[in-house]
Amino acid sequence: MPEASIRVVSSTTIHLSNKLERSGWELTAWDVAMLSAHYIQKGLLFPKPPMPFDAVSQRLQTSLSHCLLHFPFLSGRFATDPETTTFVDCNDAGALFVVAKADELHVSDLVNAVDVPAIVRSFFLMDGAINFDGYSLPLVAVQVTELEDGVFVGCSFNHAMGDGESFWHFFNSWSELSAGHPSITRPPLTERPQIHNELGPVRYLPSEDHMERFKTPVLRERIFHFSAQAVARIKAKANEQSKLGKGEISSLQALSALMWRSITRARNLPSGQTTGCRLAAGYRKRLDPPLPREYFGNCIRAILTEAKAGELLGQDLGWAAQALHETVSRQTGDTAREHLEGLIKNPHVYHLSWFDPNSIMVGSSPRFEMYGSDFGWGKGLAVLSGSAHKFDGKISAFPGKDVGGNVDLEVCLFPHYMAALESDEEFLDALLPSH
Repeated sequence: MPEASIRVVSSTTIHLSNKLERSGWELTAWDVAMLSAHYIQKGLLFPKPPMPFDAVSQRLQTSLSHCLLHFPFLSGRFATDPETTTFVDCNDAGALFVVAKADELHVSDLVNAVDVPAIVRSFFLMDGAINFDGYSLPLVAVQVTELEDGVFVGCSFNHAMGDGESFWHFFNSWSELSAGHPSITRPPLTERPQIHNELGPVRYLPSEDHMERFKTPVLRERIFHFSAQAVARIKAKANEQSKLGKGEISSLQALSALMWRSITRARNLPSGQTTGCRLAAGYRKRLDPPLPREYFGNCIRAILTEAKAGELLGQDLGWAAQALHETVSRQTGDTAREHLEGLIKNPHVYHLSWFDPNSIMVGSSPRFEMYGSDFGWGKGLAVLSGSAHKFDGKISAFPGKDVGGNVDLEVCLFPHYMAALESDEEFLDALLPSH
């Protein structure tokens, strides 16, 4: 790839297209727990639009202003009620919109690269910011970067405002308005769930002393593409080898088991070393009553499955997948309530440094509608992310670009572990579309 550079062309604060009555928006215990984490940084690479880039930029700014009317809290800033906790002051302080130009950078430089190029991090704003910074920084910051033959739309989104489901709900709603739809297809549900009304608000006054400024280490990042045929084969193998009494191991559970085993082997852990696999489990469907996908906010928890390295590698793929499946199956409305009660009784914020370096963490989901976004000039070519929440062992699952069950896994590892993974026989065999 040639030596590319990014230069900022303009920076604008985007306000609501119409003034709304100023009010507050309360954060839940699940939201408050995210205050020390990074902003979500995700975006889409698009082909070159059939219109001047200035027109593209103006369309995106106008549609973002209209979209914020449906999500007005995203145009506010955090504030503190001394009697309770952090909330959003819907004061329309605005979202940040930056236009940038990537000189000498082409779409092929990104989609054909083995490792995710380091320049991708420059496609996102709020690098290094944590959600607690939302007292003074925008809760949403967009950077639209013009490539020589394409456009990248990168969005940095305060994770205390919502999880991945909420992020893509907002992103896709914005794309609908940009493409000319008169309104959004799925208005957000902002009423707090019944469980929060029953348990009451979290009483926690955050301060900088409670926060951690996590610095992303030097990593290699690769996106591994699993075809629909490969995913089906891995899932079938896991189900055939497992001893499940009921239910079925999902595609993501099977892929997570594969990565847990392969990365544990790449790390060459002692047989007696405990290793874990954390999965980001969504609670919307598990609550009683369940919540629709349109619920806006955080409704997730990282759930842990552990094993000794020797046991994990001494058994087959089905054993590991079954262990993950059983952990997921134990997540119910009751466990969600128990977890939330714990956060209310003992409020705290998650620190990325708590992550076990002998484990892996699988976040995001291939079920998110990432390629559903069309801003008016065609579907996206690739999903890419910034430096947020990246550490050795972090994996993000994305749907493949082509419909039909393809899955992409963005894998972050220390360079020597990535080199070992790239020669792991079980992993390489699983990547093959068919035998």
